[in-house]
Amino acid sequence: MPRAGLDPAAVVTAAAALADEVGFANLTMGLLAERVGVRTPSLYKHVGGQEDLNRRIAARALGEAADAVGGAVRGRAGPDALAAAARAFRAFALNHPGRYAATIGVEPSGPDDPLAVAGQRLLGAFLDALRGYDIPESEVDHALRTLRSLCHGFATLQADNGFQWSSGIDASFEWLIAFADRGLRADARATPSGRRP
Repeated sequence: MPRAGLDPAAVVTAAAALADEVGFANLTMGLLAERVGVRTPSLYKHVGGQEDLNRRIAARALGEAADAVGGAVRGRAGPDALAAAARAFRAFALNHPGRYAATIGVEPSGPDDPLAVAGQRLLGAFLDALRGYDIPESEVDHALRTLRSLCHGFATLQADNGFQWSSGIDASFEWLIAFADRGLRADARATPSGRRP
């Protein structure tokens, strides 16, 4: 029997949850149809197919990650903001591995694409975490990419059981945060007033 109240938002919500359970690579329209109690062709009334569904999951995940990081950073500055952003991002990626995987490698079609809008919100949240550091404007993109790479790499390795031993993972992540903080502060000291020597 079809589930009452099925609409595009409900389909994406169910798909994101299913991706977290079975892995993004294993998410199919058929599996989703079974989950929501409809025949597969009925899903096409709500989404344009697998690619459209994947993009919608990615936009949803980027928005949720932006909310998590932005909320964690609010009211904080410097090392406290950096640590809060990193912890929130890691927690999101670990708690939602399927939907987070949907965000990797997908390209927005333009500036108004929900993917681009959500992605900019997430970058803005990370930028807020970096505001306490004296980063020259010309190097902000590098700082953002470095921070994202550190957090993404650690979280995805952990989610995929990529560490060879399980003890001390939280301590290692805190070490990573402290390492990033030291690097950002050292770079700020090396570039007074945003000028390269």
